[in-house]
This record gives sequence, structure tokens and C-alpha cells, in this order.
Amino acid sequence: MSAPVGVLGGGGFGRALAGAVARNGGEVVHWSRRPRSAQSDAVRTTDDFAALADCGLIFVAVPSMYVPEVAPSLGAHLDGRHFLVHVSRGLIGDELQTVARHLAQSTPARRVGCLAGPLTPTALEEGTPGGAIVGTRFGEVAAAVRDALESPTLRLYDTDDLIGVEVASAMVGLLALQAGFCLESKISPSAMAVMMTRGLAEAARVGVRLGGREDTFHGLAGSGDLYAAIGGDDRAEVHLGRALSQTANLEEAGARAGAHIEGLSIAGRVARFAERTGVKAPIATVTAAVLDGKLSVEEGLKALMQR
Repeated sequence: MSAPVGVLGGGGFGRALAGAVARNGGEVVHWSRRPRSAQSDAVRTTDDFAALADCGLIFVAVPSMYVPEVAPSLGAHLDGRHFLVHVSRGLIGDELQTVARHLAQSTPARRVGCLAGPLTPTALEEGTPGGAIVGTRFGEVAAAVRDALESPTLRLYDTDDLIGVEVASAMVGLLALQAGFCLESKISPSAMAVMMTRGLAEAARVGVRLGGREDTFHGLAGSGDLYAAIGGDDRAEVHLGRALSQTANLEEAGARAGAHIEGLSIAGRVARFAERTGVKAPIATVTAAVLDGKLSVEEGLKALMQR
């Protein structure tokens, strides 16, 4: 009998992953600080990290800023046999460390990866046709993710450009926020195309500086993910951008968006990284100014279009 699949994180993505693996015939150990009732008989809920030790593949579905907190507790029960694959759309600290690198440094697990692209909790829960990409340098990790999740409605691709996938996923979260600004401000489709094209180029510049490959940003992890966000896949970042265009109150806008959004902190960190390294990142810089209350959404969009 194959080992169960672990899911770390009780949020929407964690619950959706646990449900998808169970529907695919897998046994799941689902860790959460506050375990809920199991979605099916194939899902065992727990708040004990030790319960994940028997899993082969473990999905890490916690926001990037909480990874440094949970990684040591998780790592105490792991060894080199375990595969860790995260679904975070964030980067850690002002140095923009990737989540996979942090997991590899903070736990005994070395075979790590990232699941990214146009994949949302809603799509996973409903079985909506779509796709995603696994970034990993280990073919066995990509194979394990396929075995756990791939179905007639979910196509999975893979690449060895792990850094590129992680940075693209994080930067698309930021661009989706900007897309929300644009959609609510009702700028023309042409202006939106200009803004998003520039955004992907900016994301690639940041990614290449961090060690990723430029072509990754034109695949599912980058442009594919952004197309889905703009196309209306119910992305929380887009909802937040729209809400911020209606009110300058970040707390109120966040409540309307209804989800934890990692782009709120990454914009400022990317802007500071760009300033230190000389990478051109005007969209991140303007988005950070809007989030800090230094510019209104209208002023920010005007500054970008006039640049």
C-alpha cells in the first residue's frame, strides 16, 4: 500500500488539496492548528506534526510568512525520504528567499518543489478543467504530485526551474492586485494589456536576478496564471485590488477580499529589493506606495501610464 499524502495547512488551499487527493483515491493526513471535520473517510485530520511522518509527499499549504514558524516543528519528524511541495504565492524576507529553499534549509527533506499556475482552491474543490505546473529539480517529486492530483480534469506539467516558478507565482499575485486596480478603474483593454505585459517583464527581471529563467515567466507559472486571474477565476488579489479602488482603507478592503493575501507584503519587499539591486520594478514600487497610503489607486495608475 502506498504511503498517505500529507497536507499541512487548514486554509482554503489546504482543504482543497486534501479533498482532491482523496477524490483521486489517495489516503490523506491533513494537519491544521484547528482541525475540522474530515471531508471524507480517506482524510484523517490532526494537529500533531508527528502524524505526517508516515507520509511520502507532503503539500505545504501555509502562507510564506508562517513557513519559518512551522518548518522546524515539521522538520523534527522528517528525513530524506520525504518530498515537500508548497503552494505559497509568497517569498520570505527582504532578500526574497524562496519557500522551497527555506524548507530545504530548515528540514531534513531535500527533495522539494512548488505547485503553481492557474490553480485555485475553488477549481480544485469543483474539479474544474484546468492545469498547473510543478517546479522541482527532482523527477520523482513531479511524479508523486501527478500521482496524487492529476485527473481527467487537471493537467500537470513540470519544469526544473524551481526558482522561476516560485518567483513567477509570487509576482503574479502582485500583478493580480494591480489587475484589480485596473478593472475597477475601468481603464481600456489596451491600457490593461500594456500594464500586464510590463508587469510580466518586471516579474521576469526580478526572477532572473534571483536565479530563475526568463522563459518560465511566459509559461503556466507566469503568463498562464495571470491570464486566469484577469479572466475571472475568483482570485482574492483581484478582489482586493477592486476593493482598494473603492476605499483607501486597507483593513476594510482586506475584509471584502476575504482571504489572506501575500501580495500585501511582497510589493514593498520587491520594491526595496529592486532599489538595492538596480532591477527596474516600477509596478511593485507604485503598488507598495498605494498599499502604504502614499498614493491613491488613480494616482498610481496615472504614474505608471505616464512613465
